[in-house]
Amino acid sequence: MSIGNYDDHTGLSCFSPVINIMRHPLWGRNQETYGEDPYLSGILAAAFVKGLQGDHPRYIKTNAGCKHFDVHGGPENVPVSRFSFDAKVEERDWRMTFLPQFQACVEAGTYSVMCSYNRVNGIPACANEKLLTNILRKEWGFEGYVVSDEGALEFIMMEHKYTSSFLETAIVSVNSGCNLELAFNLLDNVFMKIKDAVTYGNITIETVKQRLYPLFYTRMRLGEFDPPGMNPYSALDLSSVQSQEHRDLAVEAAIKSFVLLKNLKDTLPLDFRSIKGKKFGVIGPFANDPKGLFGDYEPYPDPQYVITPRDGIAELPVQVSFAAGCGDAKCETYFPDEIKELVQSVDITVVCLGTGVTVESEGIDRKNLSLPGFQSTLLSDAVASAAGRPVILLLFNAGPLDISWAKESEDVHAILECFFPAQAAGTAITKVLIGAQEANPAGRLPATWPASMEQVPAMENYTMQGRTYRYYGSQVPLYPFGYGLSYTMFHYSNLEVNPSLLHPCDTLLLSVNVKNTGLRMGVEVVQVYMSWWTASVPVPHWQLVGVQRVTIPVGSSVKVSIKILPRQRAVWTDNWILEPGEFAIYAGGQQPYQITSVPSNVLQATFIVVGTSRPLSIC
Repeated sequence: MSIGNYDDHTGLSCFSPVINIMRHPLWGRNQETYGEDPYLSGILAAAFVKGLQGDHPRYIKTNAGCKHFDVHGGPENVPVSRFSFDAKVEERDWRMTFLPQFQACVEAGTYSVMCSYNRVNGIPACANEKLLTNILRKEWGFEGYVVSDEGALEFIMMEHKYTSSFLETAIVSVNSGCNLELAFNLLDNVFMKIKDAVTYGNITIETVKQRLYPLFYTRMRLGEFDPPGMNPYSALDLSSVQSQEHRDLAVEAAIKSFVLLKNLKDTLPLDFRSIKGKKFGVIGPFANDPKGLFGDYEPYPDPQYVITPRDGIAELPVQVSFAAGCGDAKCETYFPDEIKELVQSVDITVVCLGTGVTVESEGIDRKNLSLPGFQSTLLSDAVASAAGRPVILLLFNAGPLDISWAKESEDVHAILECFFPAQAAGTAITKVLIGAQEANPAGRLPATWPASMEQVPAMENYTMQGRTYRYYGSQVPLYPFGYGLSYTMFHYSNLEVNPSLLHPCDTLLLSVNVKNTGLRMGVEVVQVYMSWWTASVPVPHWQLVGVQRVTIPVGSSVKVSIKILPRQRAVWTDNWILEPGEFAIYAGGQQPYQITSVPSNVLQATFIVVGTSRPLSIC
């Protein structure tokens, strides 16, 4: 039921999830994505859509909207504006990297898709018939509506210079498949010209009706035209917001997202009994800044529920001292004396560094991989002042950072990537630091971390060559996609593929045993990659084709089974084709052949596809 509030974060139609590929480490909106892999992004997108919309046969809780469609992933503002950018993409890269996760979103039942600001090979996305009609509707069977990014239709004329009037823009966008305009100007915008376009015969009444049908159907599914009592979701009210169940879930979600990047000599977890009464120094611009713990577009909660790292560690039976060292996340002003003095006086130092939304967010690309301002100096000063005593680095960021010095330094004892863990940050971090029950880190990096700017291609170049783990080349990254340590150890054995000889349309069944060989209960993220050894066209080095998160008690083994569907073997020629040939499968807790690797092993097997090539569409 409407209460007359039409501000942001108040409606039932959501502009989420963002499923663009994290194709460039400096893109400002990396934090909003699911990383650089299209398969993984598709899995998470489908889960998000189903969770947001629910499973009622008549009603949806909220309306999901997958964005930004398509070939969108920077630049925001460096070196050019996203509002006028033309993303030139090869058809194969488009099909194999930029479209699969959107197809997964459609198959999951999303009710809307948002078209992006950019052009795709010269044609604005929101006026791109190939994109909005041929691919989205005819190939994938999408029955929902397309909404423009805010101002995207106005920018077709004003920024792209693709049309010469709003009337012309209305004609080309509506006829190409756009259903709804999200406009800057509510009084004089593009879709206000639809009536004139119909009068002049440029848009037919039938086309207008076709664009309206999914809008009203979605409103019906949201229950707008039924008595509230008919809709079970009407029973949901504000009492569920910040309920204990939801606050507990915030802690769990944060813990599961953390990635342990370094753990020298098993510094972590800290022994709870040994640290009682010890002095902790919690320093850096993210140590006690509540807003710095949130990413872009956060629905900022009641401050009483926000726990900073300092707050969380202070709940332990220890003495806590705090110094920010910087005025803010940009750290353009640094106060070295307070950092050095504090660190010299404590037993354990927790350094909280990162970026935050003032450094990377919508409209703000980063210019390099460095920690902002004087943050690197703060870290080196802390390490020097600690004089060998434990230093734990916590990172709060979205895009990769050049922390090569911290990775190699014997005096930075542990590094935990926290991303933007939101309201439960301090509680979750503290549980992980002391290895509380169910707090063994098991997050894995969703994107490759380049070793230096020499490994970072130009933002505006949309070829996939040299980008993401799938096409990275021979360069060694600082940290690879899928990397992450644990407080325990795992060993893989008995990799089996069945059948090892199959026909193009057959499904491959894979199984592997995983044993916890360490001293703690642990959670492992089993990763399965596939290589095409004899493909007739360019393909990735290898591609993630299966992932499963499993909890394994000490000394126990689990058997993990994964299906690899025919579509995961398909390659793009001028169509999706399943080719015969030899393939390799890799199963482990990481990618194969990594220089920076986790302690567990990676197994390899091969299988052969026999017969003749055939289109995926006939399987």
